[in-house]
Amino acid sequence: MKKLSGSSLKKLSAAGLNSDINVTPLVDVCLVLLIIFMVVTPMLQKGVPVNLPVTEDPEKTPDTEKQLQISVKADGIVYIGPNAVRKEEVESQLKDIQSRTPDREVAVKGDRLVKYGDVLDVLKACRDVGFNDVGLVAQPKKAPGEA
Repeated sequence: MKKLSGSSLKKLSAAGLNSDINVTPLVDVCLVLLIIFMVVTPMLQKGVPVNLPVTEDPEKTPDTEKQLQISVKADGIVYIGPNAVRKEEVESQLKDIQSRTPDREVAVKGDRLVKYGDVLDVLKACRDVGFNDVGLVAQPKKAPGEA
């Protein structure tokens, strides 16, 4: 058998094995993921973004895939999901949706600057069509110390 005098095995055994775990790359990856989630989370709001009214203690209900988002923006434009709908077509669009999925929940988001009557018209259309589970969306009032 031939003896290897200058082999890398001899050098490796002389230096010893390092069994420490380098956690710096792990921490870097975790921080990058945290930043990504912090940036993306506010954009996960369903439907069209509106400036919601503020209340003391709104009832919390989870967003589900079955939930239909209806938004009334400050200029009075009504959105059913992501689609803009003319005011006179809201009831016919809701009838079509209700005929396909009658047990669907409806969440109405009215901008805080919109006329009360515009939101009321949407609520009346939901009731006339036959939706039973209709709610208004608001954001909670922040305490003085919160950012």
